[in-house]
Amino acid sequence: MSRKSRDPALQTQLDRLAALPDDQIDTTDSPEAPAENWAYARRPNLYRPLKKPVTIRLDADVVDWFKNHAQEGGYQTEINRVLRLHVAKTSVRS
Repeated sequence: MSRKSRDPALQTQLDRLAALPDDQIDTTDSPEAPAENWAYARRPNLYRPLKKPVTIRLDADVVDWFKNHAQEGGYQTEINRVLRLHVAKTSVRS
């Protein structure tokens, strides 16, 4: 619905709401998602971080675990995801 085709009373109400400062907006009926929900968030395909090929030696049991527990992206993607989570958690504490 375009702005021109809205009922004038509705448009007036929307304009008033848009002008409210953030601290005056009642958000009690829509609480924020818990931080642990973000562990399962995925980036949309619009953003692709630059990948750098590396050679790394990992314990065989660790590689086997990731190969057996990897989601649809593959075990290397899962290793990258776990490392990214660790970096994010460590960076927050620093």
